[in-house]
Amino acid sequence: MPDKIQHVVVLMLENRSFDSMLGRLYPDDPDFNGLTLGEYNTYAQTRFGVWSGEGMPPSLATAPDPDPGEFFKDIAEQLQGDPTAPCPMGGFAANYATQKPSSDGPFNPRSAMHFFSPEQVPVITQLAKSFGVCDCWHASAPCQTWPNRFFVHTGTSRGHVDNNTFRIPFPAESLFHRLQKGGRSWRVYFHDMPQSILLGDLWLYAVFHFRGLAQFLADAHTGNLPDYSFIEPRYFSDLFLNKIPNDEHPPHNVLYGEQLIAQVYNAVRSSPCWESTLLIITYDEHGGCYDHVVPPPAVPPDGLVDNPYGYPFNTYGVRVPAVIVSPFVPPGSKVRPPVRDDGLVYPFDHTSIIATVRNLFLKGSPPLTQRDAVAPDLLHALSLPTPSNAGPASIDATAMEASATEVQSRAVIAPNGMQASLSAAAALLPTTPPNTAAQVPAPAGLPNTQYPTVAIAHANATASTNRFLNR
Repeated sequence: MPDKIQHVVVLMLENRSFDSMLGRLYPDDPDFNGLTLGEYNTYAQTRFGVWSGEGMPPSLATAPDPDPGEFFKDIAEQLQGDPTAPCPMGGFAANYATQKPSSDGPFNPRSAMHFFSPEQVPVITQLAKSFGVCDCWHASAPCQTWPNRFFVHTGTSRGHVDNNTFRIPFPAESLFHRLQKGGRSWRVYFHDMPQSILLGDLWLYAVFHFRGLAQFLADAHTGNLPDYSFIEPRYFSDLFLNKIPNDEHPPHNVLYGEQLIAQVYNAVRSSPCWESTLLIITYDEHGGCYDHVVPPPAVPPDGLVDNPYGYPFNTYGVRVPAVIVSPFVPPGSKVRPPVRDDGLVYPFDHTSIIATVRNLFLKGSPPLTQRDAVAPDLLHALSLPTPSNAGPASIDATAMEASATEVQSRAVIAPNGMQASLSAAAALLPTTPPNTAAQVPAPAGLPNTQYPTVAIAHANATASTNRFLNR
């Protein structure tokens, strides 16, 4: 019933593979492409199998710790591994073990093979079983965070593969801009600094369309959700609010991400908009966490190759979790892409969000790139004739408040790649949004400024963002 969907809400979290979060969702179902527990990697002539653990102590909730490698060259090593090994995707343990030494602790190759059991991540598990799960949703490219987040907004990264190579503002046309031109409503809801604010074609409208998460909760409660909502998590530790990241980026505690998922679901479920809403929960890329499925070939988005590896964007990235929530989705659905009229089947990737929104709200609007032109949308998953799947009335995530010690410990360490890049990019935000397209400055490369701690990077990023948005 696609004509009954009036609101699409997307929550995109950070850096977890499908197997790491949902690999054991249906352990006894041969139709589910999850973990069998026989998967392994080999490093230094030692076999490291996939593993979970008992309970959910902080040592497991933050695994893998330290943060795995996620540059393009890291991902290439993770996917290649030993070509003679019987298990594909054989390089995760070796790449993790050979990371540059860190003061955060040793890089135990076993850590890269960790996954969470359904009991350890009950929120995303309950939603996946109550509605639908996609076990063939891939990151758009085997790249870092920014390329994949730009893919979800624009269908391309314009040839870039690593965060620190981008020029800001990002010049590709975005889905938000297309919605704006089509007279459709949209908003970005965020916690500290939204990565999507780096899209140049949004700067004319930024003040009116970027809001804190509290506004999302209010809009859902009052039935005033826009046609398209995109939600970004908290990326930084916040000493003033006593909050730590809820983006699930390793080694951030996934239970805070679980709380965010529950908060978003509960707001949508209790909203007057519930029966006309499609909620998509996914992750930008795998972040170095093991997955057993080899990424398939992909259609390059635009032919641009602006990276030293000559990578032409002709493959997808590693699988990431994707949960599809709507009262039109039958409970227990395994959402797979349909066979096209030409007999081809493309997996879901982040540009499936673009395809879904275009087909719902922008009928007749051309694709943004060649990638979203072939991307399967999600409308066939809405197969119930009426909005009869009520799902859980609410989800109770474990009530957790970060201790001052926990916040401090995450604030005094060096920023991860996402935090460092966001803070560097914040320096390129104008003091106020431009009034005309002609006032949007030419893209500039990220400055080389290095912020020694997360706290300092956070202060710079939020101050620049708030100044730009007149908050």
